[in-house]
Amino acid sequence: MQTGAAVAFATPTDAPRWRRWLVYSPPARIVIFALAFAALGWLAGALGHATFAPGGTPPSAPLRVALYLTGFVLPALLAYLFLVRTVERRAVDELAWRRLPRGLAAGALAGAALFSAVVGVLWLAGSYRVAGANPQAHWLQALLTVGLGAGIGEEIITRGVLFRIVEEGLGTWWALAISALFFGAAHIFNPGATAWSSAAIAIEAGILLALLYHVTRSLWPCIGLHAAWNFMQGTVYGIPVSGTRADGWLVSSRGGPDWLSGGAFGAEASVVALLVCSSLSAALLAVALRRRSIVPPAWRRRG
Repeated sequence: MQTGAAVAFATPTDAPRWRRWLVYSPPARIVIFALAFAALGWLAGALGHATFAPGGTPPSAPLRVALYLTGFVLPALLAYLFLVRTVERRAVDELAWRRLPRGLAAGALAGAALFSAVVGVLWLAGSYRVAGANPQAHWLQALLTVGLGAGIGEEIITRGVLFRIVEEGLGTWWALAISALFFGAAHIFNPGATAWSSAAIAIEAGILLALLYHVTRSLWPCIGLHAAWNFMQGTVYGIPVSGTRADGWLVSSRGGPDWLSGGAFGAEASVVALLVCSSLSAALLAVALRRRSIVPPAWRRRG
């Protein structure tokens, strides 16, 4: 193995052959997580709607937040804890409480700075304009859903499960490609999405967040960056978050060609965001190469 390369889980050497394939192999662990997540999500959704929206009554905004957190975020977290503690039988180091304050804060600062840089360039280019302020913006709802909710749930699924486990099997390069493509494809059905917007999400966010996890081996910086990026985009600057309508403190508009403004999908589909995020990705990759932490495929590590 290269110096500094590390994986969270290694198949026990005394495991029987059937367990190696049906329990410990990367595809098996991904399937185990997916099944646990689906089952817990279905159960939480059924209980939540029966409790908060009996008879199909449309839930209020606070209840929608509760349903989202209990129907998506909580199942993702519980399924991940089951995967790590019961199947892999190890400590959940990537979500260790001792790493939460510094990791979450550092990621949040990075996310806020990154998106502010994107808006600054769009403003200098004459694309981003502010028409007024909206102090009544529903910031807490946004913080809990598109901010922390999306940050926790999506980072557990995409970086904690998909990137980490694929990296253990196929190595870092394939894990970067597969997890980034998955992350971009997951946004293809969002309002205003196009093939270009999904490709942009895959490159600017999928690669960046995977490299951030690879370098830190912690999900907290990824969660912080993801949450702050979304919150700054929608709640602070009033720009649609991955196509969803923004309720921001700033009432804004974007003009110019879609490749510059991002169009209806939002600034994430702008080449500005692509270049800004790719710059940080390049810096993180340089750190990984300097540390020689790129993980080879499993068969090369065995060799």
